[in-house]
Formats: sequence, C-alpha cells, structure tokens
Amino acid sequence: MSLNVSNLTIHHGAICAVNSVSLALPTGRLAAIIGSNGAGKTTLLRALSGLNKPTHGEITWMGESILGKKAENLVRRGISHVSEGKSVIPQLTVKENLELGAIWRRNKKELSESLDQVITIFPRLGERLAQRADTLSGGERQMVAIGRALMSKPRLLLLDEPSLGLAPLVIEQIFQIIRDLTTSMRITVVLVEQNAMGALKIADLGIVLNLGRVVAVDHADALIANPAVRAAYLGY
Repeated sequence: MSLNVSNLTIHHGAICAVNSVSLALPTGRLAAIIGSNGAGKTTLLRALSGLNKPTHGEITWMGESILGKKAENLVRRGISHVSEGKSVIPQLTVKENLELGAIWRRNKKELSESLDQVITIFPRLGERLAQRADTLSGGERQMVAIGRALMSKPRLLLLDEPSLGLAPLVIEQIFQIIRDLTTSMRITVVLVEQNAMGALKIADLGIVLNLGRVVAVDHADALIANPAVRAAYLGY
C-alpha cells in the first residue's frame, strides 16, 4: 500500500474532529471520502499533507512515516494538496500560477515539460496562459489549481471539494480528468467531496466519515449499491 493511515486522531481544542481513522490505498488508485459537513473530511486531508497535526496515530507514505514533516517537504516527497475554493492567486497570470507549483524545482527543462503536460491535460489553460487568474471562470480556476499541483509531479494528489460551485457539465469534465490522472499517470488520489455520487462514480474505494469516524469502507460500486449509504448520503 502506498498510503497507510492507522488509528489517526485529531483534536481541535476540545473537539475530536477525526477519531481513530484507518485506511489503506494502493498506488494508482482513487479514494473518495464522503460525509456530511463536520464529518472530518477536510481535517483528515489536511493531516495527510502536513497542514494539521494529529493527536495520535500514524501516517505512512511509500513505507515511510510522514508525521511531523513540514508541508513543503511533503511536496518534495510527491504529495500535493489542492485546497477547497479554487485556490489561485488572482493577480497572477495562468502561467505564473502554474509555475508556482514547481517553484522549488531548478531544472528549467523539467519545468517546461511539466507545463506542456498540464496544457495537454487542460488545453483551455494553454489558450489562457497570459490571462490573469481573476478573469477566468470558476471551472478554469479549478483547472489552474489542479494544474499547479501537477506541476510538482506528485505521486499522491489530495483534492478538497474540486466540484464546489461549478456547473454540472464542468463538474463532469473535472471528475473525468481526475479519473484519468489515476489511470494514465498512476497518481494516487484522495478526493474529498460533498458531491458523493459524482465522487463514488469515479473512485475505486469509498470511505464514509461521520462525526470523525469511519462508518463504511468498500469498493465505490458497493457503496453506491448499499441502501443505507444511498439513503443517508446519495439522496435516494
């Protein structure tokens, strides 16, 4: 397993936001974490990228513990995090935003190759490289945010609510690109989503969180077919 989380607990003051969570994800697989607001999804994701400090438990990536490592060092080890809200810098151009994802890399040839790869994945960004990010649509800003993460050549990609605020057709496009990243580039992906059905449709593994605890783990198709999961999280 490339990613292993064991008995992870995270407190925010007196609140236990994540409670004894364990999960394992092989290389090149996509895990969708679903659950209602306040379930602990974002807190868990931020722990995986070094932004939240666990109270207890262990996280290993490619066989090595990553607990206590700085977020910027984890990026160098192949872990990239796209936070909720299409986190781009509005005053910078698309090209400048993308290049920020590789700011720590010194090889200009590799940077150029990564930029070409991102443009191949998101052709629309190639048409807008000189545009300021604040002139883009919501979907385009999300493409920039994901593209910037890909510039660091991640092996583990953490995505927090990439569909938030987007039109249905754009969501479908973004989800398909995320699925393709796992199949064509063998990137391991952890996807946190309120759009539970959309996330499970593209995922290999589904994880349901409720009040900080894992209440169900199964193949995504099995969770979609589970009557209790459908009623509680999929709306039918």
